[in-house]
Amino acid sequence: MKHPDAMAPLIELLDELLEMTRAAARADLSGRLGLARARVADPRVRLVVVGDPGAGTSTLVNGLVGAEVSAAESRVPIVVEYGPLARVTVVRQAAGGRAERAVIDPAERVAALAGAGVIRAEMAEPSPLLAEGFVVLEAPGSLADTPAAWSLLAAADAVLYVTDAGAPFTEEQIALLGRIQQVCPMVICVLNKIDRHAHWPQVQQQDRKLLDAAGLGFAVAPASAQLHARAAMTGDQQRDLESGVPQLLDHLRGYVLGRADAVAQDAAVRDIRLITDHLALALRSEAETLRDPRRFGEITEQLRRVREEADQLRQRTANWQVALADGAGELMADIEHDLRHRLRSLIRDAEADIMKGDPVGRWKEFGADLDAKICEAVEENFVIAHYRSVELAEQVAEKFPDGTVPTADLRLESPGEVLEPVAALEPLDSRKAGVTQQALSALRGSYGGILMVGLATSLLGMSLVNWYSAGAGVLLGINALWDDRRTRTQRRQAEAKVAVARLMDDVIFQVSKESRYRLRGVQRTLRDHFTEIASATLRSADESLRAAEEAVAVHSGERRERRLTEIEGTLVRLRELREYADSLGEEQQR
Repeated sequence: MKHPDAMAPLIELLDELLEMTRAAARADLSGRLGLARARVADPRVRLVVVGDPGAGTSTLVNGLVGAEVSAAESRVPIVVEYGPLARVTVVRQAAGGRAERAVIDPAERVAALAGAGVIRAEMAEPSPLLAEGFVVLEAPGSLADTPAAWSLLAAADAVLYVTDAGAPFTEEQIALLGRIQQVCPMVICVLNKIDRHAHWPQVQQQDRKLLDAAGLGFAVAPASAQLHARAAMTGDQQRDLESGVPQLLDHLRGYVLGRADAVAQDAAVRDIRLITDHLALALRSEAETLRDPRRFGEITEQLRRVREEADQLRQRTANWQVALADGAGELMADIEHDLRHRLRSLIRDAEADIMKGDPVGRWKEFGADLDAKICEAVEENFVIAHYRSVELAEQVAEKFPDGTVPTADLRLESPGEVLEPVAALEPLDSRKAGVTQQALSALRGSYGGILMVGLATSLLGMSLVNWYSAGAGVLLGINALWDDRRTRTQRRQAEAKVAVARLMDDVIFQVSKESRYRLRGVQRTLRDHFTEIASATLRSADESLRAAEEAVAVHSGERRERRLTEIEGTLVRLRELREYADSLGEEQQR
């Protein structure tokens, strides 16, 4: 996620601090620093490419990677990372829900991806872009039609949204980009196929106005993946520059990697501040005792107060524990209410659509549209839950005395898998009334008309069957046939409403269960994270008391001076590390 050269000084600093924690026998702080170093040293940046159907997403992915890794016929997600040799691994869904992996010949990738049961493809390519730490993920189809694509966005560090340069963004696309920003704030819009549309500069200008009006400060990069591919085949550098792909690659290297560096650096700075403070607390206590053993009682009294405060942070009655418990309860209730409100609105809209006519003829399209709306509602609900969880973490962090403790790293998990166990919308009885059945219905109605009118006209001396009774029979027969059709339509409408209600009950049951499970996981993550910080504070207070007790027992002046010199040198170095971390934090703020 980070550029190795930019992160090298920070990694060296973390390594030095890691050695100091090991020398102080602080395994708790060493473990935290080890995780921080692993995050900083991880070079990967997950770049997810999504777009409209026909916008040339696959061609752009091939151009970025510099190899034929994607095809327009592909309907499964593709993950491409660096490897010294080309490799293609196909992941298939096996019996019992297990995932089976099979390495195939790269030349057969197109046919293999179209096979049954394939859920994704994992590839390796010796690409210059991938060698710099990028992992390219392509989401198939449009986000509106492929809800599983949101699973990739949930893990993205940056998103490329590809659209055709022939027309500016629609209202639906602007709304979709707003939803993408909620999941991944770093988004770059790519106007593809500029070689086919001479008016693309006007489209780019209009897109920027639409994005600014919506409060979306995304870059809009013009490109032509096809032109880039032709230039690569002929070696025409001028045409390649006209394609805009080299400029897009430079932007990814400069802007995306730079932002990834900033995020990783900010997290590491918070950990450095916390750990240097913990290490310095014990050393300062020992140094003060060595300088003036008569102050031992005063120093230990101060440390005991610090220890009591740290111990209180570990109690269930601590302010942060109460804030976490109350906040988690409110969060679960709010997310549950939001989900039910969204699905209840969908039920009302679906029932109104059903009552517009006989649902049998359009039931398949109705079901697909309802599934897409359900997926959209669930995704938005999960995004809201994620951001509310981040807000809760910040509120809990403020309950600590200094208010500068690091917050937990919460990542939005895949919302696309939640609806997999939900059954599809039940089919309706699409059988039509047969000719015989319709004829019988018409005869029953016409018989009553002939009989009633015939009896009335017989009082006038006319026969039972006459022109009047026959006309009444025809009219009532047509009416009976119409009533029979209306009754059948109403029955199918009622069946359709029941089918929608059953589907929504299944969705609410499944999603509510998964939502509560994930929010409980967030609560446990935050509890463990802040408990670890409180425990580290208590451990630091105990170490400080122990160091002060050992210092007061030192009677040799030469030994005292030697130890005091060592401590002062270590404190100076810790202060330098802390100041360096503070300077990095100030640079981030600027």
